Amino acid sequence: MTLPPNANTAEVLDCYLVGGAVRDQLLDLPIKDRDWVVIGSTPERMQELGYRPVGKDFPVFLHPQSLEEYALARTERKIAVGHGGFEFNTSPQITLEQDLLRRDLTINAIAQSSKGEIIDPYNGLDDLNNRILRHVSAAFAEDPLRVLRVARFCAQLAHLGFTVAPETIELMQSIGNSGELNVLTSERVFAEIDRALNTSAPRQFFDTLRDSKTLHYLLPEVEHLFGVPQPAEYHPEIDSGLHTLMVLDQICLLSQSAETRFAAVCHDLGKATTPVDILPSHHGHEERGAEITTQLCARLRTPKRYRDLAVMTARFHTHCHNAFELRTGTLLKLLLNLDAQRRPDRFEQFVTICEADSKGRLGFENRPYPQAQYLREALNALLQIDYGEIARNRNASDDVAELIRRRQLEVLSTFRKNSPAR
Repeated sequence: MTLPPNANTAEVLDCYLVGGAVRDQLLDLPIKDRDWVVIGSTPERMQELGYRPVGKDFPVFLHPQSLEEYALARTERKIAVGHGGFEFNTSPQITLEQDLLRRDLTINAIAQSSKGEIIDPYNGLDDLNNRILRHVSAAFAEDPLRVLRVARFCAQLAHLGFTVAPETIELMQSIGNSGELNVLTSERVFAEIDRALNTSAPRQFFDTLRDSKTLHYLLPEVEHLFGVPQPAEYHPEIDSGLHTLMVLDQICLLSQSAETRFAAVCHDLGKATTPVDILPSHHGHEERGAEITTQLCARLRTPKRYRDLAVMTARFHTHCHNAFELRTGTLLKLLLNLDAQRRPDRFEQFVTICEADSKGRLGFENRPYPQAQYLREALNALLQIDYGEIARNRNASDDVAELIRRRQLEVLSTFRKNSPAR
């Protein structure tokens, strides 16, 4: 048997809308995906009705017309460490309340029937109204990925004033102390970081992990920045970790790109390894930061474009800050190292992060950053060079690469002399 084209699923199955769709509907937020839970059915019955199985660990099916996900109600039992160490029971006797009990937060443990009735056995509505993120039960601690999920929800819902319940913060901390965060796969960790960076308030993700004392398990490179001093003359906020979060705030005003925001978080990682005897100076932090960022990206298995932008930013951001002082040859070398002529879009990401870095300091938030425009104009001067003409007009004995370099230096020298920004 298959469903007719316009069949009401609820007339055939006892199913309920659950999770984020119900939560976002109650918060008057856009609904991205709709997930359903089915009570009292079996895999065989679902397939008889035309649903297509897609679940690997437990039975999940796609609706034959809408392609929305329908999962059989289930309970979980912890049998091994890590996010995947569960045994599932999907017998037809599992109730809706039992299924909702296994969920992470009370605001995600609300269901809605086909008639629009709200089923709220764990007081999720109260927590929605009070803007509280609270775990449903002690079983929350069985899945270490929920630490990241709570931090990400805090970033996702920060604009509505959501905070994490103290008892949930304590439970997150106990998960960190248990060592289970160390067994999460790199892909899972980076996926949550990436989703958090795509929210409107990524800083809340990092603040929540710090509040629960779990950031050092997940991103020790960032945690180690806190407590590291910087010169008050240039960084009135003093603390390197606080500066990093302020830069993250600023980049979120300038760019919606997750990879740009990720690079902003990584730009000063080298300051965590500055020798104590030269503090608060951070001579050489750029190269150290580039190496640390490379290692971080390898551990998290980030996409190559994330790694390349982050490493480049760590290595060259102070060159951008000092753009007006760069000699012609150094300016050319910077633009070539940034591969700016071939990758103008990535170059734009780089100078935008540098602007955020400059503004991410106490009292500097509204100061102009003319260095960014100066480098844009320097790049534009290079882009006007007709490289084909140089090749066509050369003598047989000429070194084309050297001719191009001379022309680039000539163009940038003229640019520097005529630039009003200097």
